[in-house]
Amino acid sequence: GVKKIITLDPHAMNTFKKDYPKLGGKYQVYHYTEILDRLVRDGQIKPAENQVTVTYHDPCYLGRHNNIYEPPRSVLKSVPGLELVEMRRTRVNAFCCGGGGGNFFTDMNGPGEDSPGRVRIREALDTGASIVAVACPQCAKMLDDAVKAEDAADRLAVKDVAQVVADAMK
Repeated sequence: GVKKIITLDPHAMNTFKKDYPKLGGKYQVYHYTEILDRLVRDGQIKPAENQVTVTYHDPCYLGRHNNIYEPPRSVLKSVPGLELVEMRRTRVNAFCCGGGGGNFFTDMNGPGEDSPGRVRIREALDTGASIVAVACPQCAKMLDDAVKAEDAADRLAVKDVAQVVADAMK
């Protein structure tokens, strides 16, 4: 009897939206940032001021595979005082964190200096942001590991979009 599904993971969202209908699943499927964006726009969530500079990493399965780019940015921009700065590669041209295709579990790409996560973290550091916001648990893990590998934990934190908003609610 499920009619609507809200997911935290863009990979799961993609599966529910694109694969399950072929198997008879008829659902309205949302990524949580779409719902959070609606709640903010409707005034049900009101972040307080937080003077912080944030860059946003577009997850592959949220962006390129499902064309969802604005809701996470809109949510971040709703935080008074937050400065959103974009990385060099964004939206359809965003650089993958390296977690897709099973690499999250296997590390097929290798842990070296040129691993996708480390390259992406260097791009985030180039923005001057103190937070790289993510909207995917796999991106969070890959980028958090990359921050450690780049020895940048004192300069850059990886936080989910919802965490950034929660920080502004305290």
